[in-house]
Amino acid sequence: MGSYSMSRIITLFFVVLFIGSCSAQLSTNFYSKSCPKLFATVKSVVQSAVSKEPRMGASLLRLFFHDCFVNGCDGSILLDDTSSFKGEKSAAPNLNSARGFNVIDNIKSKVEQVCPGVVSCSDILAIASRDSVAILGGPNWNVKLGRRDAKTTSQAVANNGIPPPTSSLSSLISRFQAHGLSAKDMVALSGAHTIGQARCVTFRTRIYNETNTIDASYASLRQKRCPRSNGNGDNNLAPLDLQTPINFDNKYFKDLVAKKGLLHSDQQLFMGGSTDSIVRSYSNNLGFFRSDFATAMVKMGNINPLTGSQGEIRKNCRRAN
Repeated sequence: MGSYSMSRIITLFFVVLFIGSCSAQLSTNFYSKSCPKLFATVKSVVQSAVSKEPRMGASLLRLFFHDCFVNGCDGSILLDDTSSFKGEKSAAPNLNSARGFNVIDNIKSKVEQVCPGVVSCSDILAIASRDSVAILGGPNWNVKLGRRDAKTTSQAVANNGIPPPTSSLSSLISRFQAHGLSAKDMVALSGAHTIGQARCVTFRTRIYNETNTIDASYASLRQKRCPRSNGNGDNNLAPLDLQTPINFDNKYFKDLVAKKGLLHSDQQLFMGGSTDSIVRSYSNNLGFFRSDFATAMVKMGNINPLTGSQGEIRKNCRRAN
């Protein structure tokens, strides 16, 4: 084979390699031509849902977190159980807790009307989480898109992959680092708890037993709706942010400084450890938190996405095609 032919083959190889690597990258304008009405369509449904129930914004944001921490941001949390697998919905971190699936269904239905078979459920979830934050007064950011949907999922991976509310600081840091997220990213993303609520069963142990790390008056307040004995009031709700639970602000971090974190894992961020300075910085400067949160959300959204010919574009977010 001549040197000219060999050089053409080598050049072609690198062109193919380059194209392949590009196909695996998410981009902010992925649907600009194939579905130009996408963002407006998603936002209108999210706006309606959050207007009816402000807590829904936190629920949609949480769905995205829990999706990305289980085999990457692939929409697998949206899948219903089938005869061949037990999905993430029935995993311990999500059972009787994860919500907002009907809103995603509504968005998918509307998106299918304007551009059928084009937009993945995983991308819809990413956009809906951004819109939820912005609608509740938080930062806005350009969502990177181009994810495809998983065809299956694993309850076991969900049980082991999502940090529980009993996590220690070291465990939280290691769990996030496993996904390429730094301790600073972890603290910023934990600030999502400035909106939303938690069930009594997730914070009961803290408000009755962790007397050295919780403000006494705050513990007493929470005990009124969360009885000591298991089985009583397990699903009673309390705001994760004591002061402004439906506004995306930095009051969550002010609560941590005052020993008023609701979950054990919340207060771990401000307990004399390595993340204290980050929490204090966010509690004193809303701008720092907003900026770092948006940056961390983009990073989290890039955890192991399915792209190119991987996965599929689901017609129904609850089941594979």
